[in-house]
Amino acid sequence: QVQLVESGGGLVQAGGSLKLSCAASGGTFSSYAMGWFRQAPGKEREFVAAISRRATTTYYTDSVKGRFTISRDNAKNTVSLQMNSLKPEDTAVYYCAAGIIYTNYDARNDYSYWGQGTQVTVSS
Repeated sequence: QVQLVESGGGLVQAGGSLKLSCAASGGTFSSYAMGWFRQAPGKEREFVAAISRRATTTYYTDSVKGRFTISRDNAKNTVSLQMNSLKPEDTAVYYCAAGIIYTNYDARNDYSYWGQGTQVTVSS
């Protein structure tokens, strides 16, 4: 059983930056692909970014490419999401997720473990 705890959310003005972190415990962190998803009010949870087990490959949804960067530290059991040039449409609860995944990194149902989420609010 893997436990995930997100941190780093908050309120920021448009154009600003935030860095989200996710700390994992209770499993072999390097066995899991890690992803970030987000859910805005009234909308479905959507894929944001993912990183393979050994950080050899990263994936992003089109709307965040060039602005967000996902990274992981397998020695510290953490995954991070650096978010730059934030826009009001990035406002959402951001969730960290872990799964045994080799393809379809953007498939929400393929992730087995989820954190509780952290709120990101971008004001215009």
